[in-house]
Amino acid sequence: MSRQDQRYVGLWLFICCALVYAMLALGGITRLTGSGLSIVEWQPLIGILPPMDQAAWETLFAKYQLSPEFRHINSDMNLEGFKQIFWLEYLHRLLGRLVGVVFFLPFVFFLLLRKLDKPLAIRLGFYFLLGGLQGLMGWLMVKSGLVNDPHVSPYRLTMHLGLAFLLYGLMLWTALDLFIGDEGRPTGQPPDGLRLLSLVVIVLVSVTVLSGGFVAGSKAGYSFSTFPLMDGQWFPDAYWELEPAWLNFFENVAAIQWDHRFMATLTFFSVVVYWLAARRVEPPTRVRLALHLLLLAVMVQVSLGIATLLLQMPINLAWAHQVWAMVVFTVAMFIHYHLRTGMGRSAWN
Repeated sequence: MSRQDQRYVGLWLFICCALVYAMLALGGITRLTGSGLSIVEWQPLIGILPPMDQAAWETLFAKYQLSPEFRHINSDMNLEGFKQIFWLEYLHRLLGRLVGVVFFLPFVFFLLLRKLDKPLAIRLGFYFLLGGLQGLMGWLMVKSGLVNDPHVSPYRLTMHLGLAFLLYGLMLWTALDLFIGDEGRPTGQPPDGLRLLSLVVIVLVSVTVLSGGFVAGSKAGYSFSTFPLMDGQWFPDAYWELEPAWLNFFENVAAIQWDHRFMATLTFFSVVVYWLAARRVEPPTRVRLALHLLLLAVMVQVSLGIATLLLQMPINLAWAHQVWAMVVFTVAMFIHYHLRTGMGRSAWN
């Protein structure tokens, strides 16, 4: 690949990353407003068009009235109320289709013009399949709330969220690699200890995000709205109430919320240690600024989480908390990329 082709492909992947970010943000507000179960069918092709007349609206509403959510939660909802929850879920699905198109068409274009080498083409093909799997998991998540219990499976929600972060992270890494190129990175290696800390932060951020998926799926955020104690306790008595013991990590709201608090706290202090360690070796300007941004981002994220908890889950704060998690993840990935690929030992001294 020529250097110009690399930059074009990298720019395209950055655009795809932005769309995945928007998809996650829209998905968050869709979930928080209770709109995710408004469309009870998965129609990848004909579902592109919204209802065009009154008869179409009434047909969709009649299907929704057969769902557990309508029968158990929204039985007093009329057609106008249905329209309000429909549009968010419709736009979420429409954006998912747009992400697929924006990825697939340029991918085919670059392939036909032979702008991709074989390893990169295989990698991008895998990303396309991963995006399809993420969309399928989204439907399986919705379907889990259309059977008996009008709530989606926390396991499927967390997997849906995790696949989105995985796809975003892989595309972001590849985009950075292509757009920056070898000439943008000095030769040599940064200190090994800092690279290890960088990896630890990436893992901790990712695990914290996944634990947040279980908080969202089980609605554990509505319980124990005090901080730092949970109803006067550092460690809730109800943590081990389920049998077998491992089930508490995934289905016990006390354990789920405590685990998320613990992971968030551990991530915060790890970032502080990471930031202090990097300052001792005088990182290059680009990395130093990104480290400052990471410290600020994780402070904002922790503050949003605490505020959301104390104020008992207002939608705007809960949504901001979810969206900002990807800001933390993005900055951490940016720094890790520069440490993992080498920045030149001379630049660190």
